[in-house]
Amino acid sequence: MNAFHNKAAIFPIGYHANRIYWSMRHSSRRCKYLCSIEEQQGQPLFTVRVVEKGYDDLILTGTTPKAVWDQILEPVSQLRSSTGTLKLFPVYLKGEDLFGLTTSAVTRIIESLPGVESCERYTFRYGRNPLMEWPLAFNPSGSARSEPKGSVGSIVGLVPGVISLSPGESIAGAHQGRHSKSSQYRRMKAEWKTNVYLARSRIQGLGLYAARDIEKCTMVIEYIGTIIRSEVANRKERLYESQNRGVYMFRIDNDFVIDATITGGPARYINHSCSPNCITEVVSVEKENKIIISSCRRIQRGEELSYDYKFDLEDDQHKIPCHCGAVNCRKWMN
Repeated sequence: MNAFHNKAAIFPIGYHANRIYWSMRHSSRRCKYLCSIEEQQGQPLFTVRVVEKGYDDLILTGTTPKAVWDQILEPVSQLRSSTGTLKLFPVYLKGEDLFGLTTSAVTRIIESLPGVESCERYTFRYGRNPLMEWPLAFNPSGSARSEPKGSVGSIVGLVPGVISLSPGESIAGAHQGRHSKSSQYRRMKAEWKTNVYLARSRIQGLGLYAARDIEKCTMVIEYIGTIIRSEVANRKERLYESQNRGVYMFRIDNDFVIDATITGGPARYINHSCSPNCITEVVSVEKENKIIISSCRRIQRGEELSYDYKFDLEDDQHKIPCHCGAVNCRKWMN
């Protein structure tokens, strides 16, 4: 761990980030820079793959974020100076920033990873939040989410898969009458980043927590991702499993699934509980179906969010243990 951090950032092995920045070949173009961190002989190896249309990929490496990005910033600066384009000042750009390691959302996740307490030189930006001090639950598959729905989400041990929404599940009560679904949705989209934060879960892996007190029947966050057909979801799930990825999918209906594995939001980290404080519902906004996570009771600041996955019952061979810890815990998720 001593080699994998400095005062400004921690360098997790396997980290990937896609960045868009000015091209080294054309002064008025931008191109994609694929950043990654790997381990080489006990030391971090920082790699940037330059992807630009019409050219072969260029792979640059360095022993620090600055070392690898200096190979990009200097040529870009010289090219723009020679063509009279607006001058850049690479001296003020930090490699950690360009890798995305200092982005607040990324920093929160990194600071909640196991082992960070041994980073002696690193300055914690968010302090040692008690919610992040719980030991990370062991999960060999990387996710606790699975759904034996048709051929999607076949279960082997703890293989992740598709969460299904029960037909007709929605928020009940007078709150619906006072505010239209559309207005509630617009407010939620504007405020969700202040509603929740990601931290180590008391239940399993990472979890989502309430960043403020949330009243009953409040839209908290949307489950977002790529909407795909069930047939495509079947193929993608097999592909993700072959790549040893955690699979995050949410079934809207019999025909469509939201795939949040690659292009999803933090709602995918909400864990299952047999005594949940949230429910899921389908909301139609501008003729599009949205999956919304809403509170079913008052939630206090710092409380972990959860909802009932409502998996189909399975035989003993395919049971998934539940770790929610609720008084009425069913001991199994399916």
